[in-house]
Amino acid sequence: MRVLVLGSGGREHALARALHRDPAVTALHCAPGNPGTAEIADNHQLDPTDPTAVTELAGRLGIELVVVGPEAVLVAGVGDAVRAVGIPCFGPDRAAARIEGSKAFAKEIMAAAGVPTAAAHVCETTAQAEAALEAFGPPYVVKDDGLAAGKGVVVTEDRAAAAAHAAACERVVIEEFLDGPEVSLFALCDGQHAVPLLPAQDFKRAYDGGEGPNTGGMGAYTPLLWAPPGLVDEIMSTVVQPVVDELRRRETPYVGVLYAGLALTSRGVRVIEFNARFGDPEVQVILDRLATPLGTLLQSCAIGGLDPDLRPEWRPGAAVTVVVAAEGYPSAPVKGDEITGLDEADAVEGAYVLHAGTARDAEGRLVAGGGRVLDVVGSGPDVAGAREAAYEAVAKIGLRGAHHRTDIALNATS
Repeated sequence: MRVLVLGSGGREHALARALHRDPAVTALHCAPGNPGTAEIADNHQLDPTDPTAVTELAGRLGIELVVVGPEAVLVAGVGDAVRAVGIPCFGPDRAAARIEGSKAFAKEIMAAAGVPTAAAHVCETTAQAEAALEAFGPPYVVKDDGLAAGKGVVVTEDRAAAAAHAAACERVVIEEFLDGPEVSLFALCDGQHAVPLLPAQDFKRAYDGGEGPNTGGMGAYTPLLWAPPGLVDEIMSTVVQPVVDELRRRETPYVGVLYAGLALTSRGVRVIEFNARFGDPEVQVILDRLATPLGTLLQSCAIGGLDPDLRPEWRPGAAVTVVVAAEGYPSAPVKGDEITGLDEADAVEGAYVLHAGTARDAEGRLVAGGGRVLDVVGSGPDVAGAREAAYEAVAKIGLRGAHHRTDIALNATS
């Protein structure tokens, strides 16, 4: 199987790494990829949101499966274009990708499918936003209706800050605050059936203790030993499958991975959001545990042959991912500083480094090229062991001004 992965971040490096380990994958390409994927795949410099460029490249390379990483690629209709020329694609078409591309559309689908979620108002004017903030009260939850790379959500006790975020967006969804711990669950979908992967938990705030602004995610871990029994089955039956069924009913079958971000509230499971792609950094820990070959799983979704009774096999133990971010992230990340110590980090037993926002400068040095620069993955017999490996590897990395959270998965070890 000849595979093309679209995207350039840590999620795509994790996908490429897992595909590289699949014996059925005979050729692996990334577009545009990053310095990490270049070590295991052939990188191609192009804009992955350009349907014409992607279909031309896939055709020229004889690609048999296109795997879409970022949400912007899906919303741009690249999946539609690839399928139109007869190449199987893992990732929903533009219409189904609206489940992430529009928070208002996601609310509409959930209402039609009877999926439990937060009460919400869709606001297009200042007066509507002020009325919604008044109705729900603090903590205020304000979500940009469109794509915002995981950073379009403000949760705050500050009414003025909530109103300012609403005013900065063309259209917002303002909703009730959901209490309780958060869980991420990915489900592989072929348009009709859905199969769950492991649940994971990520850490959105920039600093220890859940302080600071929302980010794209500063770390994650799996498994969640504290999760109630039967949680995955409940989510699949009350959230994932009803959404897949509703989209199919609307003749927009969902093919790819459906990410459900959930809160385990005092009133039961509630959906916070849907993503139309693998969440980052949760996918790093999930793929670390996956024993079933990834390429075959994704291909079965793309061609409509997913066995609804399939349950992927998992490696025993646990995985923890710690994000190393550039100075100034998330508001104004500094780029261009040299990164050192990656060989030493990779040499730590049970740990390895994924490239999330790296680049090569004119001298060929590895430098920071984005806000979230590296994902350091640790694995072990339990969460404590995985944490130890991850943080030992983080300590080997040099990047001026870099920061990372020191409490990823800490509560899961006690």
